[in-house]
Amino acid sequence: MKKAAWVLGVLVLALAAYLSLWPVPIEPVSWNAPTAPGYVGAHAVNNKLAGLNMISLGAEEGPEHIVVAKDGKLYTTVASGNILRMNPDGSAQEVFATTGGRVLGFDFDAAGNLVAADAVKGLLSISPDRKITVLTDKVDEEPIRYADAVIVAANGKMYVSDASTRFAPARWGGTFEASVLDIIEQSATGRILEYDPATQATRIVAKGLSFANGVALSQDEQTLFVNETGKYRVWKISVKASNLDVAQANPQATVLFDNLPGYPDNLMRGLDGKIWLGFAKPRNPTIDQLATQPFLRKLTLRLPRALWPIPKAYGHVMAFTEDGKVVADLQDPSGAYPETTAVTETRERLYVQSLHGKGLGWLAK
Repeated sequence: MKKAAWVLGVLVLALAAYLSLWPVPIEPVSWNAPTAPGYVGAHAVNNKLAGLNMISLGAEEGPEHIVVAKDGKLYTTVASGNILRMNPDGSAQEVFATTGGRVLGFDFDAAGNLVAADAVKGLLSISPDRKITVLTDKVDEEPIRYADAVIVAANGKMYVSDASTRFAPARWGGTFEASVLDIIEQSATGRILEYDPATQATRIVAKGLSFANGVALSQDEQTLFVNETGKYRVWKISVKASNLDVAQANPQATVLFDNLPGYPDNLMRGLDGKIWLGFAKPRNPTIDQLATQPFLRKLTLRLPRALWPIPKAYGHVMAFTEDGKVVADLQDPSGAYPETTAVTETRERLYVQSLHGKGLGWLAK
């Protein structure tokens, strides 16, 4: 009996030591998470996103970003690292390019080059004949560790989100794994960069963002809309800002949406002045309760992954105007199509972007 008690005591002490001392890669920062608003008001529960039509991508999955380009073709990035090209109905699918990294967001410049935010390689340009060129992978001699979204202005300047300067997907097991570490840590090292192809210069527009994600330009191209995934909000940031820390009050950076009901992901300009926003996941009350408990957030990473408080699947996208009015809200509480990261709008269809979807979802208009 005494031996059994001794063995049990040793096991308990070993478990306590593991949960308290086993090294984890994060150094959590305490922050005050606002009380989740739930699905009310403009975000009242609905089923408008349910029953999506699906375009099969074969063995590919995760159409994270979708653009219907001037050539009439639909382009999308997928989890394998490929960039696919097809007709808008999904026919004639082909691999347009493979960068050897993981392209998340992309846009096209005036010359028809595909400008890609590659989470592993940096900011790339892929010509119509598929030649890949690295535009920039550093700023102030520091690497761009997590290029996430990019938008090209009419003057040729490119604005890219560097989601985290702490957790590079190349080192931490992929884009999703690195994003989880960054959001749990809350060190807010995300930033917005500008690359000027005329001078080949890269500069910091704004910093201090908790996982800087989707980026869109205002119609006059003087303002950037930026999703701050880790703190459930959307910013308006002047393109003229320089090395601006959003944690410090400044008229060049204001919050347009605060305390959203989920984790905002991509931003896409739609038709008639709309901007579409997608939510990768809904809020999780346990995660919010741990906001002021750095030690418990460290302890969480020592648990089996099955015990992590990962938010449930919940389909949700919304559209808003530049002054912050919500003009569309589509949901699927079943979460049948996972991580609805945004919408790409054409006159005929709404294509729904997804981080892990087993196909390309769409709705007829």
